[in-house]
Amino acid sequence: MTRKSILLFLLSLFAISTQAQQIFSNNKYPLVDFRPPLDIVPPALAGSFGELRGNHFHSGIDFRTNQREGYPVHAIADGYVSRMRVQNSGFGLALYLVHPNGYTSVYGHLSRFAPKIAAAVKALEYQKKTFELDEFPAADLFPVHKGDIIAYSGNRGSSGGPHLHFEIRDTKTENTINPQLFGIEIPDNIPPVIYALYVYKLNKKPFNEYTPKQYEQVTGANGKYALNKATPINISGETGFGITATDRHNGASGINGVYSIELEADGKKIFTSAMERFAFENSKAINSHIDYPAYMTSKKSIQKSFVDPGNPLQIYSSLVNNGRIDFKDQQVHEMKYIVTDAKGNKSILQFTVKSDGKSVISTPDQPDGIPCLYSKENEFSAEGLKVVLPKGTLYNDFNLIYKIKPEPARGAYSQVYQIHNNLTPLHNGFDLWIKADSKLGNLKDKAVIVSTSGASQGGVFENGYIKATPKNFGSFYVTIDTIPPTIIPLNIGDGKNMSGIAKMTFKIHDNLSGIKSFNGYIDGNWVLMEFDTKTATLWHSFDERTQPGKHSFKLVVDDLKGNSKTYSINFIK
Repeated sequence: MTRKSILLFLLSLFAISTQAQQIFSNNKYPLVDFRPPLDIVPPALAGSFGELRGNHFHSGIDFRTNQREGYPVHAIADGYVSRMRVQNSGFGLALYLVHPNGYTSVYGHLSRFAPKIAAAVKALEYQKKTFELDEFPAADLFPVHKGDIIAYSGNRGSSGGPHLHFEIRDTKTENTINPQLFGIEIPDNIPPVIYALYVYKLNKKPFNEYTPKQYEQVTGANGKYALNKATPINISGETGFGITATDRHNGASGINGVYSIELEADGKKIFTSAMERFAFENSKAINSHIDYPAYMTSKKSIQKSFVDPGNPLQIYSSLVNNGRIDFKDQQVHEMKYIVTDAKGNKSILQFTVKSDGKSVISTPDQPDGIPCLYSKENEFSAEGLKVVLPKGTLYNDFNLIYKIKPEPARGAYSQVYQIHNNLTPLHNGFDLWIKADSKLGNLKDKAVIVSTSGASQGGVFENGYIKATPKNFGSFYVTIDTIPPTIIPLNIGDGKNMSGIAKMTFKIHDNLSGIKSFNGYIDGNWVLMEFDTKTATLWHSFDERTQPGKHSFKLVVDDLKGNSKTYSINFIK
């Protein structure tokens, strides 16, 4: 290699590092330690880190796999398998590798593990008589070297299509970190797209569904954006802003999320959000980061540039008054949004505002209700009802409104209680007790709390009340679950010859409380049944345990309220 080519190579590495370190913190990440987990060239993403998803931020990046399964998945560096996980939903099949530089890599929605790992997982499943598994093997059991094939890409768990979900986590804190900050290259010279600006009349009141906002249309392309109207936006009192924006990269890219959003007023930063890293326990705070009422009513993901007081996310910096501005000088002020992707491509929206007392739009008062403070535990009781909102549940102060509906729902064993509405987000669930009426009798072990949409919230009997922990506000009542799950055989029946057929397959379903367990037995011995929640498909793959000849088979499926269904047949193999 000539001196000139060496220089060009070093310059290219410098260019990569300066782009990869486009972050808003003092953290520095290794840029040459890790290789890509797939050998698909060029790499393309179906989902970016921190992308806005329903009730959570996306915790990694999703590599496209050409709409098919079975690509070799490689260890990104030396290390060892620290966790082997099998789930009905979630990641489905997943591996976690610990690396000596202080980071852990995660590989999800796999179709299968590499042979040695797969054999160990299957042995543990038989030993523990369970399909779902969450094991933490010792560091010396499964060492890996950079580039080793550890698994194959798939579509298991809650995946919406074949892809590899990939994460890099801080081993010590378990916070998940944007993989593109580690030199994992995704070709991208396309800046983000800014669609709209929103102006919120906050007036020193908590943000909620009553907060007035106005929509401003944005025009532009290729990183340069402006408002449709050139005149200043007239504002009065305390004001906040929000925008809608997305990103994509070169090649077979989906519509992904942006990396950072900065807002400046007269050249001074007043708000920055950056998807560098976050803690999993705070992921649901996406509902505070966005305009949640707008999302619930129109599915628009407006990213607010002001921070609610109960928002626990650590993605914000350069905050002035939490992003709330209050100009009183009746002068024109220069505002600027800078939206950046993880490769450093920028888009800029510039506009002006002017404080004008004539443009006052009052923020309506919240309706009367039970005052609840975000900074403390809140509880109240009413006839047949008790509600507790633990500290840390709320993002803003609000007045809780509840109603008792005298007309019982069909199949109800209590009155129907409306607990506020679905436009107020909760960070954690709340504790709910509903008093069951006398006709519940000896069915208390079958009682559950359900929403009026029919979704089970679970429930246990306590001193005449049924207790559950709903994740969101809504309308709830007590009912019972006495119906066992259903089992539908798809390719097997009594007396069928299964020779040459690799597996027996079923559909299973429960009407209310949900599937708790499923257990299969061939000739009285427990056999592994695998389940995929999104398709409700249950199957057993035949192996050396089932020799040629006649066999008996029994499948037992239980729900969370103790209702059980058994399917028994004989078959030939």
